[in-house]
Amino acid sequence: MTNLPPIPAPVVPEGEMARRAQPVLGLPCGLELRPWELSDADVLVAAGQDPAIRLWNRLGVEATDQARKRIEAMHERWRAELSAIWAIARPGGEAVGLIGWGDIDLRNGGAEIVYRILPPARGGGIAVEAVERVGRWALDDLGLHRLRLCHSVANQASCRVATKAGYALEGTLRSALLHADGWHDEHLHALVQGDI
Repeated sequence: MTNLPPIPAPVVPEGEMARRAQPVLGLPCGLELRPWELSDADVLVAAGQDPAIRLWNRLGVEATDQARKRIEAMHERWRAELSAIWAIARPGGEAVGLIGWGDIDLRNGGAEIVYRILPPARGGGIAVEAVERVGRWALDDLGLHRLRLCHSVANQASCRVATKAGYALEGTLRSALLHADGWHDEHLHALVQGDI
């Protein structure tokens, strides 16, 4: 009989995320990250119709009822500890974007960021601020160890966001993501505990 090392405990204990309410997080620019509300459904529909968002994302919604189901699923996925998705919004106002963690793996301490910014909010550094803020939350508050940010190599705006937010470029994943125009290579960026 061989002496196998013990199976390591989860990086973040099961139930740690689900036991809390999803927080509201402030941004230096005066916007906030808050949980999505059913009243935000039209914003998700608008995002799904935006050509720039559609270029890089395949998960758009076409109708308000579909958007409401997506918002309900966001809340269910929080409780199931699978994702944490926030609306980027003016305090007390309409959402101007989406950001959060998909593919959360509490046992191994990792997650992948997703974000979309609507046209009126683009170009002012909001994406970088939001990426930095949810990164601090994931590492410091939730206790994850490694965060991934992946984007098509053709999406130079996302590459700039990743770099400005401190996510190191680790390599290229060949033919890794299917977009409307076919398979794209992806850049893999990462931020690990201790980088910031």
